[in-house]
Amino acid sequence: MELYCLESDIAVRALPDPNILYDDRVLQSLLTIEDRFLPQCSYFQRVQKDIQPYMRRMVAGWMHEVCEEEKSNEDVFPLAINYLDRFLAVMPTRKSYLQLLGAVCIFLASKLKDCRQLSAETLCMYTDNSITTQELLDWELVVLGKLKWNMASVIPNDFIEHIIRRLPLPKDKLPMVRKHTQTFIALCATDDRLAMNPPSMIATGSLGAAVCGLQLDHSDQRLSRDNLTDLLAKITNTEVDCLRACQEQIERVLTTSLQQGQQDGQETGVRAGNKARKQQDQSSTPTDVRDVNL
Repeated sequence: MELYCLESDIAVRALPDPNILYDDRVLQSLLTIEDRFLPQCSYFQRVQKDIQPYMRRMVAGWMHEVCEEEKSNEDVFPLAINYLDRFLAVMPTRKSYLQLLGAVCIFLASKLKDCRQLSAETLCMYTDNSITTQELLDWELVVLGKLKWNMASVIPNDFIEHIIRRLPLPKDKLPMVRKHTQTFIALCATDDRLAMNPPSMIATGSLGAAVCGLQLDHSDQRLSRDNLTDLLAKITNTEVDCLRACQEQIERVLTTSLQQGQQDGQETGVRAGNKARKQQDQSSTPTDVRDVNL
């Protein structure tokens, strides 16, 4: 009798382990080591001379769109951004190499977090073949060396399940809260002003913003804004004022992002009309980051 191995395109994940999620020692260990994986400094002032904050936002947006397009594990993008920030904090980099660095960071994060990693060829395609596979592989070793092969970073996503299971949330709302929190975390990763915040603070601030945005306080007074902030601060041993400030900053980033999205939509309509009248040179990448290299 022949045996056939039938592999599905759908990744099968292990079930959450309650022994890990309900053990306070695990959460405490994450809180203890998270600072080791933060950028060593605000690198725009101290390290980078050629790269500006808007360039980082552009390449982060491109990285997010690549991960979304490829349906990568939700941990890949925040982890890739962690690698990007840590590298830029220790290594002066020319702006012409920024997209290559972003591709390498996705490549490494995908290897660590995805059951089916993104190939070098795929990532080069997303740069409109402005980089080669050999360049990507060479830079992979450079990034690994500068990060001292310390790649198992603590990211905000690592805290989500630990925090959610310690909150009085309705079980039927957990998937929605989880999804909104992951969206906020990804949004935070695109904003350089939040890069120096500890992952636990980004996670708690994102979770607080998600719960408030879903208006779950209507069904449980314990989830009112002030009560929720106090509870989240207690869970993660965070100062209430710091957490409140972080959550407010996250909400401002969301507002700015929505306004930018509306503006981009209007500009897209204008560009579509212009395209009908005149052929333009366009990149095949999800986000055109060629302007960074100019």
